[in-house]
Amino acid sequence: MSETSAIYDDIKEILEQARGKARLAIHSAMVEAYWLVGRRIVKEEQQGENRAKYGERLLENLSKELSTFFGRGFSYANLRNFRQFYLTYPEQKICYTLCSKLSWSHNRLIMRVEDISAREYYLRECAAQHWSVRLLERNIKSLAYQRLLSSQQESQTEQSKPEGSDHLEFLKDPYVLEFLQLSDNEPLKESILEQAIVDELQKFLLEMGKGFSFVARQMRISTETNHFYIDLVFYNYLLKCFVIIDLKTGKLTHQDIGQMDMYVRMFDDLKRGEGDNPTIGIILCDSKDETIVKYSVLKENQQLFASKYQKILPTEKELMEEIEREKRIISQQHKLNEETNEK
Repeated sequence: MSETSAIYDDIKEILEQARGKARLAIHSAMVEAYWLVGRRIVKEEQQGENRAKYGERLLENLSKELSTFFGRGFSYANLRNFRQFYLTYPEQKICYTLCSKLSWSHNRLIMRVEDISAREYYLRECAAQHWSVRLLERNIKSLAYQRLLSSQQESQTEQSKPEGSDHLEFLKDPYVLEFLQLSDNEPLKESILEQAIVDELQKFLLEMGKGFSFVARQMRISTETNHFYIDLVFYNYLLKCFVIIDLKTGKLTHQDIGQMDMYVRMFDDLKRGEGDNPTIGIILCDSKDETIVKYSVLKENQQLFASKYQKILPTEKELMEEIEREKRIISQQHKLNEETNEK
């Protein structure tokens, strides 16, 4: 590399970093400004005798004045968004510490999420993982927060958290794989599902969650007498462990669970490094019989999980019904366990 080329690369990197910082500063300043505008509008509205009618006239007049002076961006609808932004986050500290780290486009999506805990999750993860607006919108529509929450509740009660269960915060149930563009009406072969995932690996990693990196497909693990092949192998650098996935296009069976239990034990014995945490095994299946889950090693084993996948993006109503169904089943199981323990 020539001296001129090296200087060019260094200066290019300096300027790109400066532009990135400038964009972040602009985003932060505008988000704070919109919050302050929203607060000022709300305070002004509260002085009116008839708040509803006064508010409409105020926003209409403000829109005309501000658009004349500043140009685009101050429509009646946007002013209502500024007002809602303040009403959603009435505490200035929250706006500055969380919202100001994201663009206005990100904040506009998140503030429409009704659940406070979900909003905080999207604010935190969006900033930490640098989600694009499109990815944020997909995660909200696919109820990523609720699916993570459902996975945690499936393996723990509100009163207790099993030792070594930090990985529950990374696992979802169900996984939504609409980006694979697989037909929901035709029978699916496991080899086709695997190939579709590999073809859309980047999107699959985003659906898996934070910290995942791809290691191999059809990884062979061998004993003295046999060879076994694991469909997909990942490593999570946050959990510091391998995550192996077995793909099933039919309903979960006890044979599938037994096979994954064996895979996890073999992987820990043959592939796990000295500094790695215990391997996690996920059976990704089309559907699962809760009776099999209840009476199998899945129930007590914190290294084995069964999650369903969906080939199309369900409506919010359909997803919520599925999540609520899982919660009811979990609640019934906990109740039965408590009754059994009392006896």
